[in-house]
Amino acid sequence: MWKKIIWENLEMMLIALLIVIPIRAFVIQPFIVYGSSMEPNFYSRDYLIIDELSYHFRSPSRYEVIVFKAPNQPSHYYIKRIIGLPNENIDIKDNKIVITKVNGETFELEEKYLEGENTSGSLSLKLGPNQYFVLGDNRSASYDSRNWGPLDKDLIIGRVWLRLWPYNRIMAFSPVPSN
Repeated sequence: MWKKIIWENLEMMLIALLIVIPIRAFVIQPFIVYGSSMEPNFYSRDYLIIDELSYHFRSPSRYEVIVFKAPNQPSHYYIKRIIGLPNENIDIKDNKIVITKVNGETFELEEKYLEGENTSGSLSLKLGPNQYFVLGDNRSASYDSRNWGPLDKDLIIGRVWLRLWPYNRIMAFSPVPSN
């Protein structure tokens, strides 16, 4: 009888592992925010679930918050917001971000999520076919594309899908249509 109980428990754990491990490895992944670069939208110790699957079927969109391998330290992970898309021109001047799309249309980036934060510096950059320009929401405390340049698509892990902690800030983040 004990052997049967032990075998059933082992069998149940094996089945659970066969389900959980592929989901964890290829579909979703937990991520804990460290630092202040994304405040006031994400704080240190926020517990997030990252969607790793979507970008296998579609391209990342402007304004989406993503997690990626740091370009200069691939063993570290960063969280930032996508500002510029492949083949676009990014111009930062006088606390404004102006984007020129592939079709030549130019617009000033509207960032209602920033709460009065300014984008300092002066920069003019042309993105390549698989490159993105990413910035932290807390522009004065963010180490981002203004410092290390464009982000290659192959470094992107996935987009922020859920915030599970703190419990009073639980929320789902839907994909953002690109403009």
